[in-house]
Amino acid sequence: MNTKALSSIIFAVISLFALAARGSDSPGLSEPVKSVYDHYLKIQGALAQDSLKGVQDNANAIMSTIRKDDVDRFPAALAHQAETLARAGDLAAARKAFKPLSNSLIKYLADNKVPKGTYYEVYCPMADASWLQAGKDVKNPYMGKAMSDCGVIKD
Repeated sequence: MNTKALSSIIFAVISLFALAARGSDSPGLSEPVKSVYDHYLKIQGALAQDSLKGVQDNANAIMSTIRKDDVDRFPAALAHQAETLARAGDLAAARKAFKPLSNSLIKYLADNKVPKGTYYEVYCPMADASWLQAGKDVKNPYMGKAMSDCGVIKD
């Protein structure tokens, strides 16, 4: 086997290991940040569909992940914000509680220099609020189905 072929094989193996280590759902995020972000995305998706289905469970999972984090990488307020969201009794309360949670996660990802493309920050002028989502197709958690595409992806 020549050197060029061996180099190609080594590069392919290293690339596969790198992709496997990153994970496919939330590339560029390590645990427990990936877990928090994945649960957050499920909440964002439910609210965009005018639903509370899974919101409480996913908010509780965020809270649990943060409280179990022995490195204290997350802001203290994040667990409280997730708990407030978990206790929301209706869509309006859930959306209100989603705002500070979103702001904290946006700040956390920016402060920790998580690369853009791993997530998209979207701003809705009608709700005067931002959120995170996985793709570029706007799915507004604050306006739901009534104005699901209201929002601008921030650079």
